[in-house]
Amino acid sequence: MNSFVQIEKIDIISYKHDGELHRVWKNVDKIYESKDMVVIINNEVDVIDGDGRKWKTREPAVCYFFKQYWFNVICMLRNNEIYYYCNLSSPYVVDNEGIKYIDYDLDIKVFPGGEMLELDRDEYDFNIQYLHYSENIRKIIERNLDILIHMIENRKDPFNEKCVYQWYELFLKNKE
Repeated sequence: MNSFVQIEKIDIISYKHDGELHRVWKNVDKIYESKDMVVIINNEVDVIDGDGRKWKTREPAVCYFFKQYWFNVICMLRNNEIYYYCNLSSPYVVDNEGIKYIDYDLDIKVFPGGEMLELDRDEYDFNIQYLHYSENIRKIIERNLDILIHMIENRKDPFNEKCVYQWYELFLKNKE
């Protein structure tokens, strides 16, 4: 990890499989980018849902986007604990509009004690038919769900507090 980061404002844009806009996070702070990963910090940023509803994030979060995995991880820092929200999604791309990915409905929430909760399986199962997820996409999602669960159970980065807090502290140090 670098000791200095160049903070860049960027939007996160998620779509559904059919290309419909799902959600936009406005002006988040990109603090790291390699060929395989982007690390974002957001705190009280504006969010616009695909249906036009607007809201703000409530707490700081360290977000990880990957090229090699079909998921992203949001690490929410709440009351000196970390709650993880993991979206099964396509790998990200970056262009002049922001960081983009396709959201594949299925999510895993991880509580500070390590308990995992699968969310939105019903939405995923519905969209297999409604949005026509191919057999290949379904296999990729299920394989990456297994990879994600293995990473969580073994506390591989970013599923350990030290990793998350290092990025957040680096951001705070360089923000000044």
